[in-house]
Amino acid sequence: MPELPEVAGLRAFLDAKLRGTVLAKVQITSFAVLKTADPPYAVLEGRTVDGVRRFGKFLCLDLDGVHFVFHLAKAGWLRFTEDPSPAPLRPGAGPIAARLAFSARRTESSDGGGFLMGFDLTEAGSKKSLAVYVVRDPQEVAGIASLGPDPLAPEFTREVFDGILSAAQQIKGLLRSQSVVAGIGNAYSDEILHAARISPFAIAKTLDGDSRDRLFAAIGGILGQAVESAVGKAPGELKDSKRTTMRVHGRTGQQCPVCGDTVREVSFADTALQYCPGCQTNGKILADRRTSRFLK
Repeated sequence: MPELPEVAGLRAFLDAKLRGTVLAKVQITSFAVLKTADPPYAVLEGRTVDGVRRFGKFLCLDLDGVHFVFHLAKAGWLRFTEDPSPAPLRPGAGPIAARLAFSARRTESSDGGGFLMGFDLTEAGSKKSLAVYVVRDPQEVAGIASLGPDPLAPEFTREVFDGILSAAQQIKGLLRSQSVVAGIGNAYSDEILHAARISPFAIAKTLDGDSRDRLFAAIGGILGQAVESAVGKAPGELKDSKRTTMRVHGRTGQQCPVCGDTVREVSFADTALQYCPGCQTNGKILADRRTSRFLK
């Protein structure tokens, strides 16, 4: 799943490529992906791209007062091209959910002439969660309106963070809650907790001052470095870049690069987390959550 750093990389890439161009043609091939009806998506055609913004894991193209917002969900991605095909897409055929093509000038033509570049929104697998919204204000999207603070924004202070940590909730789940902190998902929460040397099942409000200091620093450090690495890369490079920077996430059975212990995994119904016992749990191995207990 793309998280804050990858979405930040996509935002920077799209803003540099699309700002000032005209959205000449929009095709929605999977109407299940379109979550809004007013305004209709056809009103986007002929509008100039004023910029691209990020809200947590959401991306928003600003188009003369109307906004094309999308969330890539678990298996979605963006495929960019500088040679978009003018051929119409067949609904329901293949992984493409939406296609946008851009030109350098305002046009009412729909024949594909003058297209400079474009992108497809794609989604792998049978479970479809990718979402597209066409709105007059991004805050009309419920997922954006309910977002917590952005962890890389100046407003995300230690005082704000201490308020978040007052919850009687496992820290892993708290970090992933978009209404609490915007943009952190499964992968980066694993990496942040490893860097902070905190168990994923620690209860937030029980963390002492030193643990809170380490966790606050790890959020800024891990995400900041990942964003720095992502910005400037094309969409096709972002996934591999993310994988190569992970120390524990997705590395079950491998050696922890910090202490040398074996990276372990806890499985859930539809996801899993990774952690290092040596760095995070004083050597204890956490039981698979499907057993609902710790190994002794």
